[in-house]
Amino acid sequence: MALELRQNLNQQLRLTQELVMTPQLQQAIKLLQLSRLELLERVREEIEENPLLEEVREDGASEETAQPEAETPVADPAHVGEDPEPEEAAPSEPEIDWEQFIAHYDVNPTPDAPIDFPEERPSYENYLTPETTLQDHLLWQLRLSPIERDDRTVAELIIGNVDEDGYLRATVEEIAQVADTTPEHVERVLGAVQEFDPLGVASRSLEECLLRQVRELDLDPLVERVIQEGMKELENKNYKRLAARLGVEFEDVVDAARQISQLEPRPGRNFASTGVDYVVPDVYVVKEGDEYVVRLNDEGVPRLRISRYYQRLLKDDRPESQEARGYIQERMQAAVWLIKSIHQRQQTLYKVASSIVKFQREFLDKGVNYLRPLILRDVADDIGMHESTVSRITTHKYMHTPQGTFELKFFFSSGIQSSDGEDLASRSVKARIRELISKEDPQKPLSDLEIARQLAQRWGLKIARRTVSKYRESMGILPSSSRKRYF
Repeated sequence: MALELRQNLNQQLRLTQELVMTPQLQQAIKLLQLSRLELLERVREEIEENPLLEEVREDGASEETAQPEAETPVADPAHVGEDPEPEEAAPSEPEIDWEQFIAHYDVNPTPDAPIDFPEERPSYENYLTPETTLQDHLLWQLRLSPIERDDRTVAELIIGNVDEDGYLRATVEEIAQVADTTPEHVERVLGAVQEFDPLGVASRSLEECLLRQVRELDLDPLVERVIQEGMKELENKNYKRLAARLGVEFEDVVDAARQISQLEPRPGRNFASTGVDYVVPDVYVVKEGDEYVVRLNDEGVPRLRISRYYQRLLKDDRPESQEARGYIQERMQAAVWLIKSIHQRQQTLYKVASSIVKFQREFLDKGVNYLRPLILRDVADDIGMHESTVSRITTHKYMHTPQGTFELKFFFSSGIQSSDGEDLASRSVKARIRELISKEDPQKPLSDLEIARQLAQRWGLKIARRTVSKYRESMGILPSSSRKRYF
């Protein structure tokens, strides 16, 4: 029995839908979610890479070639690339003889000719005092200490593994392996480093850190016992159980806890970085009369336009210019799309900010307790855009309002219904919980159940106890047992 194989060619017409993202669309989407600083950096990179892009200075001239002659106006994203209106024919520029130019200026200076250097001034960084880190402070003490030369390498390894809180984050065995020595040798050097300032530095645990401070300050022996045997009860403030286990009076345990609270659990705290992150608002909301006006912060954002020189060169039909014509057209299209994308980004940001102001008018008037529940779909439906677009444009963007400066994401939160049918944002509920806790009696802190009861009594918010616990934990607030104070 023979098998016969046949091959047939068939043509089929099929209609399908596919989402195709062009490079221009991808660029526009990426620009939406860039922060202000990232946008400035991106624009600077494009200016360096694309010779057709020019930045317009405040006086209207190009940053690179400021000339007294009339310049091409700033490229409008809606009309970039269109032919300008007819104007009087300008005289053609004379051709530049580059060989003669180079021969004229490429001349070595004579040896005896004095060279006039500009006045050199120290940079701004020379006037700044560098911050002293914890490692710098420990290495300075190491250089002044009587530690032997053979031990200094081990000491430097120990200091290099101390984190910003002042704790040693490497084991003795790991340091011994790197230093090619014994763990006993590392333990001996570690003991010397732990004598450095601040007290408790290079400790391997909280208990070791506190014990070194207790012994150095010569505190009550009961304090040392509490740290060694009752850290769990001490953390939970269960002083009665701790007193019964240690066989001492309750008041003595409370006094020991008071002394422990005055110790430093983070020896490196004073050497922590004090750098401040400054936020430049992307949007300003100003109240004029009874209305709030939205203004975009365009300060520092470069204004871009297409170079007039390359526009003339693109229209030049001379044979010697055809070789560069394709490159100029490609760069022209990239420049136009960048300008359009930035313009679209600013328009979208303005629309979203205006919509947020419309929804959160009561917050702008009265504060965070009146923040309304808002989701991305509400703003998207209001301005006729997709939710993903609203999500991207609100990422890493800040709005300055009469109530302070907030990230645009701050204005979006889920809602909780009160007894009178009014919806309140979850952030507003958290603010009320924080207000209740800030006014509580430290010796009798409010439980989550009592907070839920007061929310319902004062503001008509019917919230379960576990919801209060969830909001409290999200704000980093300890439970009532840990907030209670005995001294």
